[in-house]
Amino acid sequence: MRDHVMITGSAGRLGRAAVRALVAAGEPVVGYDLRPTPGLPPEQSIVGGLDDVAALGQTMAGAKCLVHLAATPDDAPGPDGQGDNFLNDLVPNNVVGPYRVMDAAWRHHVSQVILASTGQLYDGYLRGEELPVRPDALPRPRYLYACTKVFLEALGQVYSTKHGLTVVALRLGWCPRNAGQVAEIRASELAQDVYLSPGDAGRFFTAAVRAKGLPKFSVMNVTSRFTHRERYDLSETTRLTGWAPTEQWDTGALEG
Repeated sequence: MRDHVMITGSAGRLGRAAVRALVAAGEPVVGYDLRPTPGLPPEQSIVGGLDDVAALGQTMAGAKCLVHLAATPDDAPGPDGQGDNFLNDLVPNNVVGPYRVMDAAWRHHVSQVILASTGQLYDGYLRGEELPVRPDALPRPRYLYACTKVFLEALGQVYSTKHGLTVVALRLGWCPRNAGQVAEIRASELAQDVYLSPGDAGRFFTAAVRAKGLPKFSVMNVTSRFTHRERYDLSETTRLTGWAPTEQWDTGALEG
């Protein structure tokens, strides 16, 4: 396939939303994940890991855009069952993995890269008065998972500056992956304000893939509409992509 959109982490919560929306919009999509991607035929659903440099390169060859969503989540338990598994999971998957992905994108002449960062970089702002948080705010990360996303954004900026790729880093809201996370959001006004519905996420990825005239490097906030208080400033995202959220908590929260 040529001129396709490659999505890593395509079988995950956000990945499935991106695949659905992009396929519905007529975009050719190739998924890359540790398991088959729902909604894609076998020849467009590549099973592989971020440590498989050859498979990454083969899947990326001819792509017009890379959407990198694959990562170890912040709630993955460590060896003792407590907290983030930094050395065993976060470093290989959220630090070394993105390096391999970005290097493959450069070597295979992918002109546009969209990187999934996290709104957890704003954790130090969200309970204060410096709201809504703009995408040019300096990171105040929540914990080690968010620290790996600081590296991801810096990596994207380096490849943009040194190798000419157009790179978008997304500070994403919370798109829950299971009923337990839905319950957590339901119990927190703050979490409801940073909720990201699958529908809004899918429409955003379509708009970002098709956006013209993007800066060589940009950071964008992406959430659904707030319910109680505006936490993330979305104005720059709308200016650059034309996208604005249409949903709010709890639309789509329990979608498969």
